[in-house]
Amino acid sequence: MRLRATPVLTPVVALVLAMVAGLLTALPARAEVVHPRQQWLRDSTAGLFLHWGMFTAPRHLDCAAWERDVTEGGWTPGYWVDQARDLGASYIVLATFHSALGYARPWPSAIPGSCATRRDFLGELVKAGQAKNVRIMLYMTDDPQWHDNTGVEMLDSAAYSAYKGRQVDLTTRPGFGMYSYDLFVEVMEKYPDLAGFWIDNENEYWQQNGLYEEVRKRRPSWLLSNNNTDTPIMDTVSNEQKTGMTPAYDYPQAAWTPMPRLVEADYKLPTTGDWWYDGGDHPVDARLSTGRYIANAGSSMKSLMAETPMVNGRFPPQQEAFNAFMSTWVPPIQESLRGTEGGGYLYGGMQPGFWNDGAHGVITVSRDGARTQYVHVLTRPSTDVVRLRDNGYRVTRVSDLRTGERMRFSQSGGYLTILGLTRWDDYDTVFKVETAGRQGFYDGLKATATSEKAGHPATALVDGSFEDYWDSDGRLPVSLTLDLGRPKKVAYLAVNQREWSSTYARATFGRPEDSARIKDYRVYVSDDGRRWGTPVRAGAMRGARGMQILDLGGQHARYVKLEVLDTWAGAQAPRFHRKLQIDELQVAGSYPTSRGDLPLEAERQQRTGTARIERCPACSGTAQVSGLRNGTLTYRDVTAPAQGEYRLQIDHTAATPTTLSVTVNGAPPIQVRVPGDNKAVPASTALPVTLNAGANTITLSGDAGVDRLAVAPMPPTSYVPKATMTVDPSGLQWVGAGQQTLRVSATLRLDSDDVLDQLALAPAVPEGWTVQGETITADTVRLGQTLTGSWTLTSPPGKDVSATDLPITASFRSLGRRHTVTSPLGVRPRPADRVFTREAEDSRNKIGEAGITNCAACSGGQKVRNIGGGPDQGSTPDAYVLFEDVTVPETRTYTLYIDFTVNGNRSYAVTVNGGTPVEVKVSGVGNNTPYTVSVPVPLKAGANTIKFHNDTTPAPDLDRISLG
Repeated sequence: MRLRATPVLTPVVALVLAMVAGLLTALPARAEVVHPRQQWLRDSTAGLFLHWGMFTAPRHLDCAAWERDVTEGGWTPGYWVDQARDLGASYIVLATFHSALGYARPWPSAIPGSCATRRDFLGELVKAGQAKNVRIMLYMTDDPQWHDNTGVEMLDSAAYSAYKGRQVDLTTRPGFGMYSYDLFVEVMEKYPDLAGFWIDNENEYWQQNGLYEEVRKRRPSWLLSNNNTDTPIMDTVSNEQKTGMTPAYDYPQAAWTPMPRLVEADYKLPTTGDWWYDGGDHPVDARLSTGRYIANAGSSMKSLMAETPMVNGRFPPQQEAFNAFMSTWVPPIQESLRGTEGGGYLYGGMQPGFWNDGAHGVITVSRDGARTQYVHVLTRPSTDVVRLRDNGYRVTRVSDLRTGERMRFSQSGGYLTILGLTRWDDYDTVFKVETAGRQGFYDGLKATATSEKAGHPATALVDGSFEDYWDSDGRLPVSLTLDLGRPKKVAYLAVNQREWSSTYARATFGRPEDSARIKDYRVYVSDDGRRWGTPVRAGAMRGARGMQILDLGGQHARYVKLEVLDTWAGAQAPRFHRKLQIDELQVAGSYPTSRGDLPLEAERQQRTGTARIERCPACSGTAQVSGLRNGTLTYRDVTAPAQGEYRLQIDHTAATPTTLSVTVNGAPPIQVRVPGDNKAVPASTALPVTLNAGANTITLSGDAGVDRLAVAPMPPTSYVPKATMTVDPSGLQWVGAGQQTLRVSATLRLDSDDVLDQLALAPAVPEGWTVQGETITADTVRLGQTLTGSWTLTSPPGKDVSATDLPITASFRSLGRRHTVTSPLGVRPRPADRVFTREAEDSRNKIGEAGITNCAACSGGQKVRNIGGGPDQGSTPDAYVLFEDVTVPETRTYTLYIDFTVNGNRSYAVTVNGGTPVEVKVSGVGNNTPYTVSVPVPLKAGANTIKFHNDTTPAPDLDRISLG
């Protein structure tokens, strides 16, 4: 079964699902990407996640007392079902058998081992859900580690051992795995109408004893979902509590599972507090929560929203109020959410993400080949238009979904512009876009590549399937060549990269992530596949989700070659660094167009001298004005509502870097730098200008062509273009006695579609320190471009280094405003009894698949997490910390001091200079308390290596090492 690209995707899927609808039988442990049992969840938008158990405030330590208070408090299953329906949720996940809630089972159980209720709360909930078409899934934990965190043992190993007729320790992972396995079987026998299990990570006992295969055999219609781990046999992978995105609601930016895999986003609705009721009525941020709800739907992700029921089952007032709000806010736009898919990906649709003038939103599409689409404007623009890439769909009608009002629109140059917008919903303004389908794309392409990974050949680029893909095999640069069969018109190249990585550098549960998407590229065309000439396009592609378009400026060729020079992912994320996967490449010969003009089109303005109109299919209105070296282009009716400073955007074209002269209301001209690329493909530059209330006159001249102007209010003063600063070395630096010298380098990279100018990059040092190396400057930096410098920093002579922070600072202007980005390099004196000290997170170390995470109590405020093996924990033997250049003055045995954090009992394998590993066992309570253990190690004079790893089970987190 293969999922295919629009427009043939939907008929194929429908046919396949019809053919296998009756085949709900046990299946092997392989990726269950699409299966008929999943259809109800694919048709859903959201679920309700309920953490409710013995430790719900006020905490109970006695099972019978908790059950009595639940019942006497008036618990009723219908309340949860009704609240779920108000929220727009079609299923409930009940998390009571939870490691942090006392391991209670909300059903009468014949298996001793932890709290089990006499009243069948689970059975009642399943029955109530059936009555109103709300499905129930049961949460199951893999983790016994919190069995006595209250000082009272919650797991009864003696009772379970007597039941099994053998000694079983429930506080160990194997023992708990056996116990919980029995509970899975009991639930399957007792509750045939349950919808499935929601499983929090893995347990090795389950895997060794075929738990998931047993579920498939006994209950083939049930779903299996796993949290934070993409287990092949599971139907769903859930992405937990992602934060740090811009905008904050755009949860899919942090997702790492490609469609058509079923994906959940599970997150808390209360913005503060625990996942369970802790005694507080915590607020719900309606802006954030509605944004997540819609943004997730725009990526076919299901929103599993966590609320915190009290002991009696009722929700705190602010959560009830939000559910009531959703019950009236969602229905008017329901058609855009239920039974639709996320747009801009394999299901077709226009481009989601950042649009014009600060606007941001997502697309949902109908399942008929995306002929009907819904543009969800979650962040409204500062103007009265919304402009987005049409991805080849010819638009026939646009209307406001909430009001039914028909909207004016224009379509040309690959963009749809919705005009004259005055009514905005507070959270999501939805436009229903009806289309005549996708047009202009060629079939029958052939593809080759200069590198491909076994099993992921270049042919996958043009096979129409999103279940297979091309993989570069970790090699860059790499070239992909498309053969159109004969010379044809080539307007643009459409790139569907595999959505297997987040869109920006981040860490999730200590695992490093970054965008494995194309950054620097070049595009060539040829008639014979041998003579390529100079690139027809070159630059940086946005590191964003969804189909990306490269306009090529009206070429005519048989062959199109995309050369990928680099990707966005940094070396700190080795799983993604220099890795590239692409689902599909497509070539279009033309853009869809429709009647309707945009404001401030260049071809409709006054021209003098040699200024002339030229056809430009990639331009707005399919034309531009050129010949401005000895001519002018004058706009006489650029209106502003009030006198003040505005953002003026110029869409221009140029084959080589040049300038435009811009005069506003007769003021002295402003020289605008224009980058060179393709003279038939517009780029944009924005600048601040002062306008009068009413009509203004703007005149342009120079060597660039002009497509159009756009005027908008200036962005908020709080807005800073997104840029990444990396400093090497990173991590706290420990130095010895006397004068010290540090070699430092830094790079600033622009990650957003802005223009920075007047850039400077340099370290700042305290009095007495010296800097060797100049301030690095640049006139202009655009998307993906970098500014890099290196310096030698020397401490004052004749004395030891004191605790010092050395800031590396980049300053720049954007829209006339000055901004700075700073990354401090901390330097600390090494203790006198140590000959070597280094942080685990130091950039000089290699960490493989391990990750760096914050740790307030740790040295330097960070540590390395997820070290070691253990497939049940989602970690890998390739996750380690390798300290290289561990330099000591003489050959002898040293004491190695290891600073670590751990919860429970774990161990490191410590390997010195590639020798035999030595096991170092440690124990502790909580992952935020550093401990120290010491071990003797033989070292040679000069440089050594020390590796911390564990090839079979997870190791403790590592903070720092030192030698004495």
